[in-house]
Amino acid sequence: MGKPYAGYWEFPGGKVEAGETPFAALVREFHEEMAIEVTQATPWLTKTHHYEHASVHLRFYRIWARQGEPQPQEGQQFARQIPGQYSVGPMLLTNGPILKSLELPDVYAITCAHEIGVERQLQRLAEKAYPLVQVREPQMDRQQLAAFVQQVAAIVHPRQGKLVVNADPAWLAGWPVDGVHLASQRLAALSERPDFARVGASVHHAAELQRAGELGLDYALLGHVCPTPSHADSTPLGWDGFECRLAAGTPLPVYALGGLTAVDLPQARAHGAHGVALMRGAWA
Repeated sequence: MGKPYAGYWEFPGGKVEAGETPFAALVREFHEEMAIEVTQATPWLTKTHHYEHASVHLRFYRIWARQGEPQPQEGQQFARQIPGQYSVGPMLLTNGPILKSLELPDVYAITCAHEIGVERQLQRLAEKAYPLVQVREPQMDRQQLAAFVQQVAAIVHPRQGKLVVNADPAWLAGWPVDGVHLASQRLAALSERPDFARVGASVHHAAELQRAGELGLDYALLGHVCPTPSHADSTPLGWDGFECRLAAGTPLPVYALGGLTAVDLPQARAHGAHGVALMRGAWA
């Protein structure tokens, strides 16, 4: 009898053997399957999937450095894919959310027109070309926010960028947005995922992160990692605190947030983050 789902495309990998760490299993499997030596990788996502024949607990890593070129060692085929431009199929059911997560950029930009002014914000937005932008302007009323979102969309969308708005989801009907971002208070009040193509949330501890995963959100922002003027009276998580909140694993990509710049990206990845979310640091 053949393997279940024979002929389906999947990511390389395999079982963790007794006494083996997940990273050691990654190194061994890639050597056995592809004849490459993984020299640098960071934890990314942890997912549980229930098939008809079995349940699997999957740990995904992102590989940053390797030696050698992939060579099939078990008669398999390889196909290099570009996020958002997939040319092979059928794929295993577990791959769908992973492929969507791979489309998220490393740097996530958050507006701060309430600090630098609307004109300056729009100018910097036009100069920077971030692929994913969150509008977060809590001081604006609904009418002001709608007008500002129109201006931001006119800059972001022509270059194929994506725009999410941190506001009441009910406000966004008919607005030129690609998704909604939920403050932690809105996340706590929800019983189901809002009906948007992209939904993210701000979280501060493991329970909120778990809730974001249960609702099937696309990403989370976890912070604040470093001291920041907007949270001057609260103690930052620090990188150890950030990693501690990811220790149990997370099914969705997590951005490190708070007092960071793009220079912090390698450190964020090393502590399990998908990338960095920047507000002031995005527009300096």
